[in-house]
Amino acid sequence: MEKVKQIQVGNQTVGGDGKLFVMAGPCVIEDPERTLAIGKAMKAVCEKLGLTYIFKASFDKANRSSYTSYRGPGLTEGLRILADIKKELQVPVVSDIHETCQAEAAAEVLDVIQIPAFLCRQTDLLEAAAATGKCVNVKKGQFLAPEDMKNVVAKIEHAGNENIMLTERGISLGYHNLVVDMRSFPIMRSFGYPVVFDATHSVQLPGGAGTKSAGQRQFVGNLARAAAGAGIDGVFMEVHDNPAEALSDGPNMLYLSQVEGVLRDMAAINEIAQRSVSTDK
Repeated sequence: MEKVKQIQVGNQTVGGDGKLFVMAGPCVIEDPERTLAIGKAMKAVCEKLGLTYIFKASFDKANRSSYTSYRGPGLTEGLRILADIKKELQVPVVSDIHETCQAEAAAEVLDVIQIPAFLCRQTDLLEAAAATGKCVNVKKGQFLAPEDMKNVVAKIEHAGNENIMLTERGISLGYHNLVVDMRSFPIMRSFGYPVVFDATHSVQLPGGAGTKSAGQRQFVGNLARAAAGAGIDGVFMEVHDNPAEALSDGPNMLYLSQVEGVLRDMAAINEIAQRSVSTDK
């Protein structure tokens, strides 16, 4: 497997050490108590399995299917909630930005600034995120080949930041459907930065429920285990205690009760993958 750089995330380093790291939490910030409770549950699972944990929740879902859909508490309130969760859990936090004007404020709280897949080629947004000096996690667009992400990496590097992660979340195949090309992981890893698999958005059926997306939660474990075997550094998951009540992306979110089993399998498979030396050059 390709050697990748170790990336600084808050007071943690991830990637380059052969250990799987985990970015997980609810899709969007709901009420603060429930959001924190999900984070506590995820931290406990990761500590049990010896995995580095990064809390994830969006303060604004700016690309919802319908104007009637819940977007989140917004930048100011959302960052306040994330700051409280970060202090309470003592873990790094990640959330997405959608506009250049959000980068500076987000950097005051976030340890990882995430660029949504639909915006992964927006040069100004990438440069604004890079300028914060924080780790930048870019989700590969559903419309891009994995080798195209090298240009995205170059934009961030050109802006003076080499604290980069790349995330695979599937590619569009027809209407309302995503598929994951396992070749994406070694291709993007060859750029020298940690690669993450978004296990829950990859089973999303975008717009498949009319005014919202549908999903196929039953395949999360299958794809997650396959990705661990293909060679990844981290996994991204949206999780919830009761996805049926979730305010965004419920159909593709994993039940908290399912997380430990999936992560345990992934960690074991990852150990084997990291030990393997590929001759398929």
